[in-house]
Amino acid sequence: MQDTPRGLRLHIGIYGRRNVGKSSLLNGLVGQGASIVSDTPGTTTDPVEKTLELDPVGPVVFIDTAGIDDEGALGALRRERSERALDRTDVALLVTDGAWGRDEEALEAAFAARKLPYFVVANKADLAPADDPAAVLPEAVRDALAGRGIAVVAASALLGKGLDAVRERIAMLAPEHAIAQPHMLSDLVPPGGLVVLVVPIDLGAPRGRLILPQVQAIRDLLDGDQMCLVVKERELRAALERLSAPPDLVVCDSQVVLKAAADTPPGVPLTTFSILMARLKGDLVELARGAAAIERLGPGDRVLIAEACTHHPLADDIGRVKIPRWLRQYAGGDIEIDVTAGKELSDDMAAYALVVHCGGCVINRGNMLARLRAARRAGVPMTNYGLAISLTQGVLPRALGPFPAALDAFRAAAKGA
Repeated sequence: MQDTPRGLRLHIGIYGRRNVGKSSLLNGLVGQGASIVSDTPGTTTDPVEKTLELDPVGPVVFIDTAGIDDEGALGALRRERSERALDRTDVALLVTDGAWGRDEEALEAAFAARKLPYFVVANKADLAPADDPAAVLPEAVRDALAGRGIAVVAASALLGKGLDAVRERIAMLAPEHAIAQPHMLSDLVPPGGLVVLVVPIDLGAPRGRLILPQVQAIRDLLDGDQMCLVVKERELRAALERLSAPPDLVVCDSQVVLKAAADTPPGVPLTTFSILMARLKGDLVELARGAAAIERLGPGDRVLIAEACTHHPLADDIGRVKIPRWLRQYAGGDIEIDVTAGKELSDDMAAYALVVHCGGCVINRGNMLARLRAARRAGVPMTNYGLAISLTQGVLPRALGPFPAALDAFRAAAKGA
């Protein structure tokens, strides 16, 4: 519980052919046997993830992938999973033992398509002359990479050499948003300001602790030298009446937004944890625009509910029961609902009229943005839980009040609907 959430860690993907030493490089960087290594090509099957504190970067997740040249039907599945890992990668390492050809060029093209910062690790540098360890990679290839501004770092995972240079290059390429702690809500209120957090304790609440977005909100406010008052939904009205001055903001769980909006005076800004997550992890303006598609839903339409994590469904599960019920009520008839959970999104998004995504607290911003891009390519609008719930409850304009650009985008899209 004291660890930095996985979704806020820099994700570093290690890519290359089979048996070039990707897993050995990972083990050397983390200082332990995170991945199985073998001389047999294809030892790594599904991507292996390892979390740690990496000096001088901070909290990271390493993703060790299968060889891009894996063969056969099973190999094709492994390659597909490796390619999918690109969507949750912030910095990529292209590992080679000196070979350079179509596989490496395909990886470079995949990095460029996603605008991923990357560099080349010339592994097994112990096989090159001691005075020129990078010579494991042909000079013509090195010159071509240099001409494109791509760094080459010589390393030997076997001997543990060059690993500090790899770490330093990762730090140099890490996107600013992945290194700097982003603001969840502290930038919305002045220093010394007060935020009331409305936290229901129901069947969905984990025993003895708060859920991740609630914890992140409290910590962000403390870091911003602000104050917070945490109450349950039935205590909100009394808590506000006892304050000598109104709070700067009220943040509630999406499932109680209707009651919170009724109990919060109109002059006090109000939003939800899920909408804050939409801003933190994705593109709030685009997700708000996508919410307007709910206005066009009708009987027979298909909607995809997408959750980034896997959990045991509850009797009144938010994604499997409540949101489908509210959408059907709002659409005025039956709509077909599919639910997907985990790191990978549906390959058939074009079949849907709308994608409603969870807050994405367990994935990084890069992965969330990749999911938005996939929906955009399929021509399907995407919104998130908090926006969808607030709309179906009739309070979305109020919940978007603190975010004028997102509110304008929703209204423009709704008018076009």
